[in-house]
Amino acid sequence: MKENPDGRSPRWEATHRRIYFVGLDLFEEHGFDQVSVGQIAKGARISVPTFYAHYASKEHVIMQLPTAADIDLLMSSQPASLPVAERILRAAPVFFEKFAEEDRLLTRWMIIARTPSLRARAAEFERTAAGLVADALPAEPGASPTAAERIVVHAYLAAFTEGMLAWADAGGTTDLQDELATAFAALQGVRLPEA
Repeated sequence: MKENPDGRSPRWEATHRRIYFVGLDLFEEHGFDQVSVGQIAKGARISVPTFYAHYASKEHVIMQLPTAADIDLLMSSQPASLPVAERILRAAPVFFEKFAEEDRLLTRWMIIARTPSLRARAAEFERTAAGLVADALPAEPGASPTAAERIVVHAYLAAFTEGMLAWADAGGTTDLQDELATAFAALQGVRLPEA
């Protein structure tokens, strides 16, 4: 069986997607908290250990993190000489283009939005993603982002999450790009006090 560039076989990819879609269907029909990993595994015609070979938890089915390699590639496409906020804003359309191609994006975010435990977990995933972005910032090998740069990254990732939740709360009746632009624009007016 031929492997994909990331080393995963087409069979692995097909199983991964089947678990994702079965999970979404069950979460949408019964509610996230009422669905067990066993039910997802049964619906996807796999064993529970196979589920865990693909996803760390049922939360990871619904809330997916980008890989460090994806973030590195995205951020390395931006000039390191630009301020962090500008780099994030310039990289955002590239990320959104890939993100918007995701199957059932609105369904996934509506499930997150209407499940209190997932709304809280979204902040944890957001912090992890912000850490990946911050780690991808330094232009010099071995360098670390400053505290101020980390704060900016976390603020923009929080704005992203809030924009996604606003879109989902509206049932997708608003434009996703407008919701995200509004969330990011709220940060543009924030001024730090002079030191």
